Amino acid sequence: MVTTVNNQTTSGSSASAGLPSIASALGGDISDLFVKLLVAQIRNQNPLEPTDPAAFVGQLSQLSQVEALRLLADQGTASASAMASMQVISLGSQVGTDVTVQTSQVQLDKEPVQVDFTLSSPSTKTTLVLTGTGGVKHSIELGTKPIGAVSTAVDPVALGLAPGSYTLSVETSTKEAPATSVTGLLGNVQIGSNGAAMVQVAGVGQVPASSLVGFHGRPTTPIN
Repeated sequence: MVTTVNNQTTSGSSASAGLPSIASALGGDISDLFVKLLVAQIRNQNPLEPTDPAAFVGQLSQLSQVEALRLLADQGTASASAMASMQVISLGSQVGTDVTVQTSQVQLDKEPVQVDFTLSSPSTKTTLVLTGTGGVKHSIELGTKPIGAVSTAVDPVALGLAPGSYTLSVETSTKEAPATSVTGLLGNVQIGSNGAAMVQVAGVGQVPASSLVGFHGRPTTPIN
């Protein structure tokens, strides 16, 4: 009986001695902690009732799966960062051109700002509503509009609108409420704190690059 105990203990020690090399191969803090716990488990097992070696193999297999998933997640993060950088480089070539941003907000100063929306049904009474500070609404009557894209220039000076931020909405005779977009000059492109590409657009401010819905080249005469 004594001889049997000594042999099993020696076997456990040999197995634990080989585990650090496995940890080194797998790498990572998780692997180190896992192997330390596994070594302690082997060294402190009951020599009279040793743990089935297959159980240790199963635990190492689970560790390998966890490590594989972690590496995959790291690769995904790196790929997303690389894509954001490539997007910034690509959009950088568009700086100084007109772009369209889907948004319900507009920043007015002194220059006219182009606002666009698309109707899926004809409207006999179409109104662009700008809601300013304090909920004050300013209505711009656009009259009858057919199906399709509608563009209008919001001239804050002519309309007597104070500089600031306004919420855009469209009222129609059919009760349709189309989404609005604003066309303005692309000022700069940068990567935000969350790793996503951000763009600065005149008349809009800084928004995610994913909000861009159109590229129009160099500025042209505003639509009246």
